[in-house]
Amino acid sequence: MNPIIAGAARLSRIPWLCLCILGLTLLGATTEALAHAVAEGDKGYIQEITGVHLLPFVYLGAKHMVTGYDHILFLFGVIFFLYRLQHIALYVSLFALGHSTTMLAGVYFGIGINSYLIDAIIGFSIVYKALDNLGAFQRWLGYQPNTKLATLIFGFCHGFGLSSKILDYNISPDGLLPNLLAFNVGVEVGQLLALGAILIAMGFWRRSPSFLRHAYTANVVMMTAGFVLIGYQLTGWFVS
Repeated sequence: MNPIIAGAARLSRIPWLCLCILGLTLLGATTEALAHAVAEGDKGYIQEITGVHLLPFVYLGAKHMVTGYDHILFLFGVIFFLYRLQHIALYVSLFALGHSTTMLAGVYFGIGINSYLIDAIIGFSIVYKALDNLGAFQRWLGYQPNTKLATLIFGFCHGFGLSSKILDYNISPDGLLPNLLAFNVGVEVGQLLALGAILIAMGFWRRSPSFLRHAYTANVVMMTAGFVLIGYQLTGWFVS
């Protein structure tokens, strides 16, 4: 029997990694804007400074990615069944390309999207990737959607999530482009750090007999976390 399908009978045996994923999401749900939130100190800094400040923006970008659990959940789903480094590099690069393009263009050209709606779409990206990992689309549609294209498109969505938040903070146009480029460099540094941590944890887990037994459960938990994000954001949109 397919080990992923067989895992459906073991939902009560949730591995520690799944608990960490769900716990991270629920903890993040208590923050100010759920996804793409910026700490109050960082928010004030962005609003008050003018001119070029490269290193601070590199730091802010790295901090955002490392603490951005929505990005981490999506990356976790993207690399879940990727074993070759060249495949991991390809998918992560596609995500980075999409994320960087819309973040830079969105802020520079003032393209804003309602934060609640774009963060709900980001939650949907997590649900989509979990369903993809579970083989749901092959069963439901009879074919496998292009995973590379999906990763790129959802990368665009993640970038708009961040650009919309930066626009809400009225960042100064003085030094805007250099600061944005520095921020994006920081985001990529943070993504590499987060990816490295995920790969180390996944490497240990994949060598254990529990990986295939609990792969189904891990993706169900990830999908649940995505639905939590969607529900939280849509509720915020309706009541705001």
